[in-house]
Amino acid sequence: MHHLLLFLPLLLLLLSPPSDAIRPIPTVHSMYSEAPAYRNSPSCTPSSQIHLAMTLDSSYLRGSIAAVHSLLRHSSCPDSLFFHFITSPSDPSLSSTVRSTFPSLRFSVHPFIQETHVRRLISSSIRPALENPLNFARIYLPDLLPTVDRVVYLDSDLVVTDDVARLWSVPLSGSRAIAAPEYCAANFTKYFTDEFWSDPAMSRRTFEGRRGRPCYFNTGVMVMDLAKWRAGDYRERIERWMEVQRERRIYDLGSLPPFLLVFAGEVEAVDHRWNQHGLGGDNVRGSCRSLHPGPVSLLHWSGKGKPWARLDEGKPCPLDHLWAPYDLYVRGKRTALIDS
Repeated sequence: MHHLLLFLPLLLLLLSPPSDAIRPIPTVHSMYSEAPAYRNSPSCTPSSQIHLAMTLDSSYLRGSIAAVHSLLRHSSCPDSLFFHFITSPSDPSLSSTVRSTFPSLRFSVHPFIQETHVRRLISSSIRPALENPLNFARIYLPDLLPTVDRVVYLDSDLVVTDDVARLWSVPLSGSRAIAAPEYCAANFTKYFTDEFWSDPAMSRRTFEGRRGRPCYFNTGVMVMDLAKWRAGDYRERIERWMEVQRERRIYDLGSLPPFLLVFAGEVEAVDHRWNQHGLGGDNVRGSCRSLHPGPVSLLHWSGKGKPWARLDEGKPCPLDHLWAPYDLYVRGKRTALIDS
């Protein structure tokens, strides 16, 4: 009985309700304000769906939210947009953030079930973020979306300032499975190592017989014909190059080079306005960049620097202010809730 009395104060403490001064840490979706319900055209009757695919992960969630916001804001018929979000099986809760931020959004969530398989194929890159398995999810879209035959794939670090229906309607001629802006003035050789170019059998035969000149293109914005992709066994062809990379180190970047090895010279060209890329600076320093000449329909912060990070640090690049109007993150809300 004496021993029981000794533990009674501790027992009462454990059973007592929590103090009013203790507040739960808010959920992730409480950090974002609800987006307006855009109805951009009174005559909008979505006769067909525009399928858009993006990845969702906690590191880039703020960018994904801004990207979706920009797409809805500039679409002539927002109800025609259907989003397919690819998520890591270990991070399934992000869809609740999307739902609370965009209550009327039409979307589905697809766990990236190939994540374990992809991890075995990924080699080290010049920037750790490029080794994230979700960067390779675009390779598996035909498997993840078995009932979809055409999709626009978009990265999470961009905003669209035009009606995405114009990009969706780009024709894919012949057997071409992807369409994207090409940049033939870029130094194509720098995307591969001396190990690749010093092997004539590999470097010469890889691009023989292509219908066009092999040029650099950015895989963060692509129109993909998934039916042609399935018929062409492109997933297997990309995976074979990833296996070669693990043995011989033929490139230094992440998911881009194997796409170039398979598709360069076989891409349906799209106007450059649909991927004003590189705004995040290079993959090491992330320095400020300016726009390429010409009109702009899509701003893409590919590279190391991300606009939300630079804005929060108080060191934004000039073009980061073009991303800010689409940011739905509520600054200071997390701190206020925790300290109250």
